Amino acid sequence: MATIHFLSYPPRPLDSKSINELRSRDILIFFIPGNPGLIDYYEPFLSALRGLIDGTASLQHTRFHIYGQDLAGFRDNDHEPFTAQRKPHDLEYQIQHSLAALKQLRAGPGPRTGFPYDELLLIGHSVGAYIALELCRRLLHNPGSAPHVTPSSGILLFPTIEHISRSPSGWKLNLLRRTPMLGDYAHLIAQTFLHICPRSVLYWVVHQILRFPRHGAEITTRWLKSRDGVWQALHMGMDEMRVIGEDRWDDELWEIAHDADAHHKLAPKFFFFFGRHDHWVANHYRDQFIRRRQKQVERTRLIVDEGNIPHAFCIRHSETVAEKVSTWISEMYGAN
Repeated sequence: MATIHFLSYPPRPLDSKSINELRSRDILIFFIPGNPGLIDYYEPFLSALRGLIDGTASLQHTRFHIYGQDLAGFRDNDHEPFTAQRKPHDLEYQIQHSLAALKQLRAGPGPRTGFPYDELLLIGHSVGAYIALELCRRLLHNPGSAPHVTPSSGILLFPTIEHISRSPSGWKLNLLRRTPMLGDYAHLIAQTFLHICPRSVLYWVVHQILRFPRHGAEITTRWLKSRDGVWQALHMGMDEMRVIGEDRWDDELWEIAHDADAHHKLAPKFFFFFGRHDHWVANHYRDQFIRRRQKQVERTRLIVDEGNIPHAFCIRHSETVAEKVSTWISEMYGAN
């Protein structure tokens, strides 16, 4: 039976002496990883965020449950082996995969155990940011599809939400996708090399040459040596080049606000955090996006990193990004 690997960080019990548990809120923080979609990469980030939320006085009136899961197809035990007829999952499948999980999740231990969460905070990294925005749009556009899921905000980290194929790395992957024969067989070439390379050598390269810390090196080596993980990453990446192209969010983000108003709901608030030099985001498209959104100050915050945090922040900069995210959560949900 297929199983989806997840990480879950339930809230600690509220201090019943100072907080009325029946009047407190239960908020689900649903994290969506990038590509490769392995949630274990984000364990240091999510655990750091859990500790920061628990240590923030202004958030003690709210129960935050942090949850994140793999994207489908990146772990061999979550699917039947891929074949020419049963290919890896595309971006639309991943959106549906995340939506299905959201529909099933309920509040944990507390006075409202088993009830729907009061609000939903979506956090997405890279293509996970695209998935988060699309989930928010669909849930607000068609609330009947999941009436108990109420998206109230989103935090988009290093978001790849438009023209990904125009970025430095996207251009290379798109060239591979459009090259006759090569795009269709790229995964076979990669898998052949990775199958020949001993696991110990591969780990040494990732750890010593690429300078990944042990945590990241172990996850990367396990993924590279898996049966289908690399194929899933390449297949989904090429689909991202096809789907995340034209600037659909220019109108769709406005539609989100209109849909929320039409259904008498509060329009979600978004925090966008861009890298200063992100090889998966073209700087000029990022700057155009920021200029278009600057007037939406009531529900959109746009931040460009002033340092040099890389796109793959979960490898070495988890604590730094967790501190930023906890600050934004405090702004949105903190008690005055």
